[in-house]
Order: sequence, then C-alpha cells, then structure tokens
Amino acid sequence: MSDPGAVLADLRAESEELDALVAGLPAERWAAPTPAAGWTVAHQIAHLAWTDRQALLSATDPDGFARAAQEALAAPLTFVDEAAEAGARTPPAELLADWRAGWEALQRALAERPEGGKLPWYGPPMSVASMATARLMETWAHGQDIADALGAVRPPTARLRHIARIGVRTRNFAYATHQLTPPGEEFRVELRAPDGTVWEYGPPDAAQRVTGEALEFCLLVTQRAHRADLPSVRAEGADAERWLEIAQAFAGPPGKGREPSGKAATS
Repeated sequence: MSDPGAVLADLRAESEELDALVAGLPAERWAAPTPAAGWTVAHQIAHLAWTDRQALLSATDPDGFARAAQEALAAPLTFVDEAAEAGARTPPAELLADWRAGWEALQRALAERPEGGKLPWYGPPMSVASMATARLMETWAHGQDIADALGAVRPPTARLRHIARIGVRTRNFAYATHQLTPPGEEFRVELRAPDGTVWEYGPPDAAQRVTGEALEFCLLVTQRAHRADLPSVRAEGADAERWLEIAQAFAGPPGKGREPSGKAATS
C-alpha cells in the first residue's frame, strides 16, 4: 500500500512543475490547441481545476459530493467536456488562480484526513493514498498534453512510479470497459525507471509479460501516445499483447487515444 505522505509530496511536486509551465504564459497561449481534440491549454487546466474541486468536495463534504456526482452522472458522456468548456471561458489569470487555489486546498485536505477511511468517487471509493495517486496521474497526463502543445520537454522523474502502478492495477478495468473478460492469471511487468533501476510487478515466472521504459508505459496507459510511437513497450504472449491495445489508467469509458505520430516519444 502506498504511503499517503509520500504520494502527497509527489503530488505537490507534480502540481508545482505544471504550475511553473503555465504560470508565465501570455494570454494568447492559453488558446493553443493540445493533442486532445477540441481542448486548448485553458481546457486542460480547467479540467484539472474542476476535478480537484470535486475531489476536495469528496474529502470535506461527502454528502455534497454525492449530490454533485449524481447530477454529473446524469450526462455521463458529456459532463467532463462541459465542465472543461465552462472553465476554459474564464480569463487565464483567473483560471490559473482558481486551479492553483484548488490543488493547494485539496492537498491540505487530504493531508488532514485520517488514514483508513474511504473517499467517495465516481467509481469505487478510494483511500487518501489512492485519491492522491489518481490526482497525480491526471496532473501528469494533462500536463503532458500542455507540454506537447507548447513544445516543452519534461524530463521523466521517479514520480512516474505512481502512474505505472495505476497502469498495472487497472488491467482488469481496461478489459471491463471494452466488455472483455480479463485473463485469470497475473502478468509480469518490468519497467526501466528514469534512474536506470527496474520497477517490477507480478510473478517473475508469469507467461504473459510486458517490458519497456517506464515513461513510455505511462504514456501508453494514460493514452498520451500511440503504441506505434512507443518502441520500448513490448509484450510477450497474446493476452499481454491485447492488454497493451486497450490499456487505460483513467476512469470512465475507453478513450480515443492518440493517432500515430511517426516518431518515438521524446518527452
């Protein structure tokens, strides 16, 4: 189980890195299109701000969150885009201040939560560590969209271990979102971390295996790059091969992913 304090520290570092990327942008750059169709830099930050607010509501007012979630889930295929579109119409300076205040408030609230409790969410309830990990994953993934839009290169960090872990743990969820029965056996996953060490998951003698660079695996499971652009990520076994075609670390319906760019990931 993840240590909530360690995950929260990494979540803060991830938030601060993205904050530094957008804080000095001129207003017109907030309208730059990102790889997500129809979403600008402003849409990406607006989405993070909205989701952080929902997580804060979950941590501080579960009944209020339940009401908000019921309203949102009445339009399950559109509520995320609608919230991002509404937020993106906010002037950039105001949007930045709103997002910044939201992530700081959320991280304080999560740090103050007692261990052992669960927070309601749009899927199964989550522990504090799981909620912080999910927020880190989203911050990194949407930050990647923004970095791509701005032509920025973000060096990979050890914080990727949280995203890689979600990517492995959501294997069966990915099958379920595609109405497929997940394999009964565990897979072996071996990922080379930014410092050259190897992160290992699953039994060493598993017949189905996935190997590759941690960064490329994280780009794959967050659907920030097409598998054709991630040459280090390899599967051994038909089931492992199928998983890499449908992997997703985020909640909700299957995403459209990215089209092949014809070049390997450089972030």
